[in-house]
Amino acid sequence: MVAKIMTVVGARPQFIKAAVVSHALSEYEGVKEEIVHTGQHYDANMSQTFFDELDIPEPKVNLGVSGGTHGQMTARMLEALETQMIESNPVVVLLYGDTNSTLAAALAAAKLHIPIVHVEAGARTHSATNPEEINRICTDHVATKLLCCTQENFDNLKLENLADRAEFVGDPMYDAFLRYSAVVKKPRLTGILGEGSNLELPEEFYYVTCHREENTGVDETMSGLLDALSSLDAPAVYPVHPRNRSMVKRLAAKDSLSNILFVEPVGYLESVYLVNHAKQVITDSGGLQREAFFAGVKCTTILDFKVWPETMVDGRNLLARPTRESIRTAMEQPQTIDRDYQPFGDGNAAKRIADSVVSLAKGCSR
Repeated sequence: MVAKIMTVVGARPQFIKAAVVSHALSEYEGVKEEIVHTGQHYDANMSQTFFDELDIPEPKVNLGVSGGTHGQMTARMLEALETQMIESNPVVVLLYGDTNSTLAAALAAAKLHIPIVHVEAGARTHSATNPEEINRICTDHVATKLLCCTQENFDNLKLENLADRAEFVGDPMYDAFLRYSAVVKKPRLTGILGEGSNLELPEEFYYVTCHREENTGVDETMSGLLDALSSLDAPAVYPVHPRNRSMVKRLAAKDSLSNILFVEPVGYLESVYLVNHAKQVITDSGGLQREAFFAGVKCTTILDFKVWPETMVDGRNLLARPTRESIRTAMEQPQTIDRDYQPFGDGNAAKRIADSVVSLAKGCSR
């Protein structure tokens, strides 16, 4: 009898983690993984390109749920995922991270009494205003197995009396970064201003991403970031998320921002190339903070709270507000790299995650 595992993904960081774990799961007999894509990231450059270049099995279904408020999106996903789980009858549901897709799948599976494995469990910002914080806390508290990327994540779960179902396995994003850094490709950049055009990647550049609601909700914060980027000593390469594309185009039309290359979203292999070759990284992405850390590239994070405090040592990742003064102050701080310090594991997290999922799946009878 084959044990069916349902993996639910919806956003690009989840595709990256799923890539290495799916490859590891394929080595086991007696289990079958079925991938369900919620559609949370609907743009081809934010979604399909990842399945293609990372050789992830095609999703069984794309639920096509995107847009709307957090409540609207989560509710529509919850309804669609419940239907899918009833139809597919998996023995285990595998989840990654802290998106609305993660929370919706956790709630659906918990109410159907399907065991849940949560990868990236125990991450905490300790900020109730951060929407993802609600998602990760709720998911952890209904999950069956909690697999942590760092020891600090595990310690957070201890404080919440969840240590008995938690395990430190390492970060599958570190596995992916090590694996795919060997096959990265120089990106072909397509501008988003005017009619769009092919742009040449500068010899020296800063790599920028910014998409979180905290930074894209009003013109003032985005204008502050763009002002800071325009003052840097090398061009800033900024792949623009669909969420704030119209805002960026509108603000760029008002000011002269020739030092910023506004481009279409890039694939994962292209992003890893940009991280590895950037002078510095400026981001509000939790994943990109870690990848900059893996690459030994200094990072400035445009947030009010720490997402991955493990990276914030020796000047390697500093918080900043979206203003020229704050960003430049953070960027000018020197960093020191201790090669012996690697809190994200040894690059074998995917195998440990697969072992844990398979063990749970084979122990379940449905």
